[in-house]
Amino acid sequence: MAVTFPFDKSVSPILGEIHRPVARVFFFSPTKHHWYGAWVLVDTGADYTLLPKYFAKRLDVNLEKDCNIFRTAGIGGTEKVYLLRSIKVRLGQWERKIPVGFLDRDDIPPLMGRRLFFETFEVLFSSKHVLTFST
Repeated sequence: MAVTFPFDKSVSPILGEIHRPVARVFFFSPTKHHWYGAWVLVDTGADYTLLPKYFAKRLDVNLEKDCNIFRTAGIGGTEKVYLLRSIKVRLGQWERKIPVGFLDRDDIPPLMGRRLFFETFEVLFSSKHVLTFST
């Protein structure tokens, strides 16, 4: 069975109309016993899933106690990352336990990375601006 999402259409002041591959993903908070949804950008260059800091509070993750802290480098420079080794996520009917990093800031979009998540699906990026996941 496949799950399909339309690309997110937006306007760039530099490039004009652009389409970004996004998927609706749910993250489980074991302390709150609740699934929290987010539209995440499917990032083929991301090693692991990365969320803004506010999502840690929503999921009741204590960044200092529950996570390993390290610095990572990317296009924008270096950033502090709080890495939670395992959290339950859901995409369509599929659930996975994956590592999730939280940045020490809120001004980034949630990113779906490869490690134990994106890499576990067959993913089709269609020229018709549709994203399809299947196993």
